[in-house]
Amino acid sequence: QVQLVESGGGLVQAGGSLRLSCAGSRRNFSRFAMGWFRQAPGMERGLVAAISWVDGSSYVGDSVKGRFTISKDSAKNTVYLQMNNLKPEDTAVYYCAARTSPLLNLWTSDYDYWGQGTRVTVSS
Repeated sequence: QVQLVESGGGLVQAGGSLRLSCAGSRRNFSRFAMGWFRQAPGMERGLVAAISWVDGSSYVGDSVKGRFTISKDSAKNTVYLQMNNLKPEDTAVYYCAARTSPLLNLWTSDYDYWGQGTRVTVSS
């Protein structure tokens, strides 16, 4: 069983920054891929960014490219989502997820473990 705990959400003005953290309980994520998803009210949950624990290869969605960065710290078993130049449309609950494969994947159904979510609100 893997537990994921997100932190770092909050209220920020448009143009501001936040860094989300996802700490995993597993000692070794070397064969995993990790993703950050978000879900706004009335919308489906969708992938924002993903990273492979094996080689650090990553994916960032078009809507956040150039503003968001995903990274990992293997020593801390933690994945980060650095969010800059936030916009009101970034307002959502952000979820960390892990899949038991190092291959990046876009679909929520292919992720095996989920955190409880952290809320991000961007005011205009």
